[in-house]
Amino acid sequence: MHLAAHFPGVNNTTVWSDPESRSQIEFRSFAELAATAERGLFDFFFLAEGLRLREVNGRIHDLDVVGRPESLTVLSALAGVTERLGLAATVNATFNEPYELAKRFGTLDLLSGGRAAWNVVTSSDAFTGENFRRGGYLDHADRYTRAAEAVRAARALWDSPADDGQFRFTGKHFDISGRFTLPELPQGHPVVIQAGDSAQGRDFAAAEADVVFTRHGSLAAGQEFYRDLKSRLPGHGRSAESLKIMPGVSVVVGDTDAEAEEKAAHIRRQQVSGATALGLAQLLWGIDLSDRDPDGPLPAEDPVLDSAVVQGRVRPTDPVGTVARWRAAAAENGWTLRETVIAQQNRQSFIGSPETVATAMDEFVQQRAADGYILVPHLTPGGLDDVVERVVPVLQERGVFRTEYVGSTLREHLGLPRPKGARSSGAA
Repeated sequence: MHLAAHFPGVNNTTVWSDPESRSQIEFRSFAELAATAERGLFDFFFLAEGLRLREVNGRIHDLDVVGRPESLTVLSALAGVTERLGLAATVNATFNEPYELAKRFGTLDLLSGGRAAWNVVTSSDAFTGENFRRGGYLDHADRYTRAAEAVRAARALWDSPADDGQFRFTGKHFDISGRFTLPELPQGHPVVIQAGDSAQGRDFAAAEADVVFTRHGSLAAGQEFYRDLKSRLPGHGRSAESLKIMPGVSVVVGDTDAEAEEKAAHIRRQQVSGATALGLAQLLWGIDLSDRDPDGPLPAEDPVLDSAVVQGRVRPTDPVGTVARWRAAAAENGWTLRETVIAQQNRQSFIGSPETVATAMDEFVQQRAADGYILVPHLTPGGLDDVVERVVPVLQERGVFRTEYVGSTLREHLGLPRPKGARSSGAA
């Protein structure tokens, strides 16, 4: 089983009001959570990206007020206070050039001794693009084409001959040549992570990614995704072991299953305030709900499909169907809008005693629904403590998780080979 840690930051899972919650931007918070992950022998530490503050009706989304530091800068600092933990940064392929990406991630790989990873994301919306010189120029259909080219171009630079660094890459989006300025990287190429779930995203992952970050909550859904994605690999000349599938999950641990369920329910109520419930509902309905009562009924209106009420957030792919499911659940259970959001949006993945959680996590891996997990805690920086101190030892006792780091690079942690064609002793 592979485990990774996600720093929650400006996330819907984050509980700001808890007395144990501390800064989302001070370096001490990043360092403490990373230290916990490394103590737990996790594969890597994962940071998201925010290229623009999200808006609701032209006002800044409440969770974005704190801001979000640039991930590569934070991870470069963490390289100096960690020894084995992988360092994964989310960086957009739409608004960055391959040479810059190759050099920045290559530098992190050098600084960390081979622990760098790039979570490749895309953006095609003009709202985000307004922060950049080219604006929202990229059509939605081209976003994965450019991302795939950006990855291949970066690899061409990492593979350039160590003696002179000459490279050339030609594609639809990039035509670049020159000399790369970095020496041989400790792990050949930084690990590539991807999180798309569409058919195009799955093809991109099968062709280019080393790790996939997904969000399939049920065993059946996880198995379907796992089968589909792994079945695409041979078409790209890859084996099933060359791609690790790691869903993002949340874990709540208690002395007993009943105590954990009570604790989880309390966390869900903390996560969804009235304002948050209205914000998430506005994202789904696409209309202004600022004057509605979150403790009242669901909106009676139908969703507006072409809406700009919420900017900078991805809407559900099927708003009409999702609203229908929400209404059915609310009617069946007598839920208010807020109670419906709590039930539909913030169900923890694994809840129970350490033994119960370990058994459930292991089942997903053994039943081929996942290769491991990216844990998304609800508190910063202490949100991983229960997992590391109480669940990891059970996994280790059962022989399904490491008891020590064997290698020093992230590729070694993940069981990934050194890439073919990577620089070695001056050879191309």
